[in-house]
Amino acid sequence: MVEQDTIKLLRECDAGVKMGISSIGDVLGYVSSHDLKRVLQDSSEEHDGLKADLQGLLGEYHDEGKEPAAMAKGMSWVKTNVKLTMNESDSTVADLITDGCNMGVKSLSRYLNKYQAADERSKDIAKRIISAEERLCTDVRAYL
Repeated sequence: MVEQDTIKLLRECDAGVKMGISSIGDVLGYVSSHDLKRVLQDSSEEHDGLKADLQGLLGEYHDEGKEPAAMAKGMSWVKTNVKLTMNESDSTVADLITDGCNMGVKSLSRYLNKYQAADERSKDIAKRIISAEERLCTDVRAYL
């Protein structure tokens, strides 16, 4: 049970981190504020580090991880492009990032509760991702 919950939690974390990296990449080209761009780039680098840590843990279980759901990724892409086409501003970018962070925190918190038998290292990385998402959400508030 521990190993199954661990792998399932790690897979969800992997999909979430990949979704975060992709979402930040999708909006970076629309940012005009140097400071907001730096916040997003720093967060993307942090997510890259978390992804590398996840890959290491997944490798220990001989698992390749999980890609974000195609539907979720597609819906995110559509929402991002529609909103930014209508209003290409730092405020719109901050709004999109805030929504994404909130969804990430909600999803990973749900998976932490669902896979309670996961090992402590897996729970720790899930909590680190949640913290990164909460921090990013706080950092972009000034641009809303």
